[in-house]
Amino acid sequence: MTARRPRPAARILLTDRAGRVLLFRFTPDDRPPFWCTPGGALDPGESYADAARRELREETGLDLDCGPEVARREAEFITIEGDAVSADERYFAVVTDVTEIDCAAHTALEQRVMCEWRWFTRDELADHDEPYFPEDLGAMLALLETR
Repeated sequence: MTARRPRPAARILLTDRAGRVLLFRFTPDDRPPFWCTPGGALDPGESYADAARRELREETGLDLDCGPEVARREAEFITIEGDAVSADERYFAVVTDVTEIDCAAHTALEQRVMCEWRWFTRDELADHDEPYFPEDLGAMLALLETR
């Protein structure tokens, strides 16, 4: 069995004023499409909060304070690049008035596999026919509403 590489990552629960959450659709070559929140791995020496702001800016064009960490999860998966990882994901909640997304800063890989984005209501998530991550995103959003 191959050892999994540690992957600290910051993820953003980006919602608009209507409570919809932004997800990106990934279309990798080696598995069916899936949807995921903005975010990604930390750069060396980077804090989770700094990574959240950088990832939000790079993936959406929005340069916003991501506030404090609101959730944490550990997950094992194979990255788009094919690496087996043990991820330590920290989640940050951001509300925005801007719903148009700017993907100009996407990497070449992101441009190839993240060609679509969409704002989802919790009901739309519950009825959606493609997988999304985190799998309990609807419950995470419901908890945020109670804060």
